[in-house]
Amino acid sequence: MTAIAILILASLPVPQVQISNVQISKVQVSTAIGSQPLPHFKQIATAPRKGGVWYFARTGHAVYCYGPVMTLPNRDGEIERVATFCKGNQLLVPLKD
Repeated sequence: MTAIAILILASLPVPQVQISNVQISKVQVSTAIGSQPLPHFKQIATAPRKGGVWYFARTGHAVYCYGPVMTLPNRDGEIERVATFCKGNQLLVPLKD
């Protein structure tokens, strides 16, 4: 019984990792020249952050925010301007008008 299970497991296909010819030729050229081989992974390039703007918060402090200024209703039902995505992990900062 165990012999049959081993034969079935041995007959299953094994996935193989294929390396493209371009990567192989680059590694061979770089090792032939004497430099270090190329890394096996690529770094994910992030887009540079767009600059933010300084705003004057209702608390009297200056805040640097990356997002747009929005007009939202507050708890009392009045409309207030808020800056979004500010430094210091502040999502919304009420602005002084």
